[in-house]
Parts: sequence; C-alpha cells; structure tokens
Amino acid sequence: MDAAVRTEPSAISAPLVSLPGVSWAAIAAGASVMMAMTLLLLALGVGLGMSVVSPWAVSSVAPTTFKVGTGIYFLVIAMIASGLGGHLTGRLRRRYSDIHDNEVYFRDTANGFVAWALATIVGAAFLASAANGIVGSAVVASATNSDANNGPAAIYVDRLLRPAANAGAPTSTSTRDEAQMRGDLNHLLTSALRDKRDLSAGDRTYVADTVARQTGMGAPDAQKRVDDVLAQAKSDLDAARKATLQLALWLTASLFLGAFAASIAAAEGGAIRDRNWGVRTTA
Repeated sequence: MDAAVRTEPSAISAPLVSLPGVSWAAIAAGASVMMAMTLLLLALGVGLGMSVVSPWAVSSVAPTTFKVGTGIYFLVIAMIASGLGGHLTGRLRRRYSDIHDNEVYFRDTANGFVAWALATIVGAAFLASAANGIVGSAVVASATNSDANNGPAAIYVDRLLRPAANAGAPTSTSTRDEAQMRGDLNHLLTSALRDKRDLSAGDRTYVADTVARQTGMGAPDAQKRVDDVLAQAKSDLDAARKATLQLALWLTASLFLGAFAASIAAAEGGAIRDRNWGVRTTA
C-alpha cells in the first residue's frame, strides 16, 4: 500500500483575491508625497534664486539666464516629485490576481497618473486659495487707502510730473487739487494699459496740458514727455506679457513631464512590487 503523500498549501501559489483597478489609499499617499516634495523643492528654488539675483548688475545673472534656469528647475521639480510619488503609488498598491501582465501594467500606470492629477488639482486649489487671500487683503487695503499716488500706473504718473531742468515755474496747486489731478492721470493710464489701447486725442491733449502746467515745460516738450512715457509703458507691458507667456509654457511642460514621470514610476514600482510579492527573506 503506497504511503499517502502529504502536501501543504504554498503561500505563493495560493489564489489571490482580485482587487479594484483604482486604489485610492495608494493614490492619496502618492499625491501627498508629490505635493510635499513640490513644496520642499520650491522653497529650495526660492532660496537658490535669491542667492543669484542681486540689484548690482556686476554680481547678478542675466535676466534670460535666470528665466531659462527657472524653467529648467520647474522641470526638475516635476520629475523628482512626480517620480517619487508615482513610485510609492505603485509599490503601495496591492498585487493583482488573475489579470494579464499588460492589464496590470496599465492599471499601475493609471494609478500613478491619477495620483499626479489629484496632487495637481489639490495643489492648484491651495494656490488659488492663497491667491484669493492675497487679493482680498489688497482690495481691503486699497479701499481703506484713498491716496491717489498708489496704483498700477503710479510710476508713469511720477515720470510725467517729474520737474524738468531749465523749465519755467510750474503752476501752484493745492494738495487736494494735486491729488485729484494725479488720480485722473492714474485712471487714464491704467485704463489704457489694461485695455491695451492708446489714449484718445482728447485724453492725450489733456495729459500733455497737465504735464506742461505742473512742470513748467513748453507744449512741445510736454508732448514729447507724454509720448516717451507712453512708449515706455507699452514696452514694459509687452515685456511682462512675454515673461508671463514663457512662464506659462514652462509650467505646461513641467505638468506634462510630471504626468509622464508619475505614470512610468508607478508602473516600475508595480513591477518591483510583483517581483517581491510572496518572497520571504531571513535576517
């Protein structure tokens, strides 16, 4: 009579319970790591940026170099933060059962992508909240401060009314009248710059007459100053527009890179998870 063969179940060959395709616990953990690493690297970037920017031209980097360096650093932040968070998302996800390897790869990649999306949405919400708080404080401050010297076009009003050398005596005005006059100029320039349009002929004549009266300049010189200041304002506005455009492009590129890094890292983390699943080591 043959001896009975006794077999014991193997932990590795035991059937596994199929799990949902989306693991929100792993996704939340990965997204949290992405946001924390992004904040840490941004703080480091601010410190590095302040260390290379100086008001003295001889000891500061060129503006173009600084902008390109900032954009490249955005890409580095996206790659490091998203890669680390995506890897953790894949490693923390439970192993799948009775699913083809291609489907496992897709699900791990999708979990990493969802973790990146969650981190992006939550991070944008926090940034929007902070921006709203800053804007709200600015609105309250402007509502409680009626000084006409404050405003987006105040610097150009100051340039218009700057005393000129070898000019005649300016017309004396009271403090209240001067504040009203500055407020009118600030409003005209702000409206024109905001709407990206030139001053009308009547507004331009009014500004030139005001400059001539307040500085003692002749009409031709006052008109020339108005033209120069408006040209400088347009140049500054165009430079700000280009800087904003470049920043938006760099941010878009960093978002694409972050999504790619999180997805690939999650898939690689899932592959390591599957290789280590059920393998026991002895200390």
